[in-house]
Amino acid sequence: MTTLTPPPQNGSSDPDYYGLNEISNQSKSTDNKINSTTETQTLTPLSAMRPATLDKIEKAVRQLFAGYDAHDVTMIQIANTANVSLQTLYKYFGDKQTVLYAIMDQVLGRLAARMLDHLQGIDNVQERLRKTLWVCLDFVDTQPDAVMVLSAVSVSRYRNIAIYENKELIDAFLTVLADGQNRGVLNDTVPLYILFDVFMGFISRLGLMHIIRQTRTPMTADFDALFEILWRSMSKPEKQTQTA
Repeated sequence: MTTLTPPPQNGSSDPDYYGLNEISNQSKSTDNKINSTTETQTLTPLSAMRPATLDKIEKAVRQLFAGYDAHDVTMIQIANTANVSLQTLYKYFGDKQTVLYAIMDQVLGRLAARMLDHLQGIDNVQERLRKTLWVCLDFVDTQPDAVMVLSAVSVSRYRNIAIYENKELIDAFLTVLADGQNRGVLNDTVPLYILFDVFMGFISRLGLMHIIRQTRTPMTADFDALFEILWRSMSKPEKQTQTA
C-alpha cells in the first residue's frame, strides 16, 4: 500500500515539500505514439460507463499490473483481458497510464470511505487509530493484487491518483492526530505529518512485504501485536499504556 500524502502544515502547496518531483514514467513506444494523438481529445466521464464494464476493466487492470511489469502491459492486453473494445478504453481513459490511475483511484476510494467511517465515529484517539489500522490490514489481506499494483506506481506519480489529494480523508486523519496531541496522548514533539507518515509507512512496508513473502497467515491474525508496535511508535512515552 502506498502512503497518502497530507498537505504541508505551513500551508505550502509545493510538492517538493515532501520530495515529490515530477519524473516522467517510461512506457512502450506504441502507447506513447497513441498518447500523442489522444491527449487533446475530450474523454467521456467514467460516470457514463456501465458499472459492469468498469468492473471488468478494474479486474483486468489488477490482474495485469499485479502480474507483469507496468511497462510491458499494453492497452490491447487490458481490452482483451476485460473483454471490452479498444475503442472503449480510449473513449474513457485516453491512454494506459490514465487507465491505471483512474482504476486505482476507484479501488482506493472504497478503502478511503471505510477509513473515514472509523476516523470520525469514536471519541477515543487510540480506538480510532486501532480500527483504522484494522481496515488497512484487512485491505492487504483481501486485496493483495491491488497492493502489488500500487507498489508499481512511481512515487512521483502518486498525485495522478486523485484519492491522494482527498481533502476530506486527509483532514479527518490529521484531525485525529491533532486531537491526540492536544489530549497529551500522541507524541507532540513532531509535526502532524510525521505521525501521519509513521502510520501510513508502517502499513505500506508491512503490507507489501507480507505479500512478497507469500505469508499464509493473514495480517489481521497478528493485529494486536502489530497495533501495539504502531501505538508505541506514535504515542507519548509516558502515555503509552493509557487511552484518550
